[in-house]
Amino acid sequence: MLPLRAARERNVEVPRELSVVGYDDLPLAAWVAPSLTTINQPLSEMAETAVRMILGMARGTHPHPRSIELATELVVRESSGLAPQET
Repeated sequence: MLPLRAARERNVEVPRELSVVGYDDLPLAAWVAPSLTTINQPLSEMAETAVRMILGMARGTHPHPRSIELATELVVRESSGLAPQET
């Protein structure tokens, strides 16, 4: 929420002059003004995957692949908008 405060202190209009996007989709993101566009992570799926990997390692298997991609979701709110058009 600090970027929103910094923009307000500098009289930068969000989202007209600056789009702000956060990460983790904390509940507070929906309550600030303007509400913050965020990336929502699949925390339950992340935890389940980590537990499966840890249990596998406890059984002596090595995790394959070492890198796992999980789908995220863009939650669009009031802090982002279209880029200004060149005239």
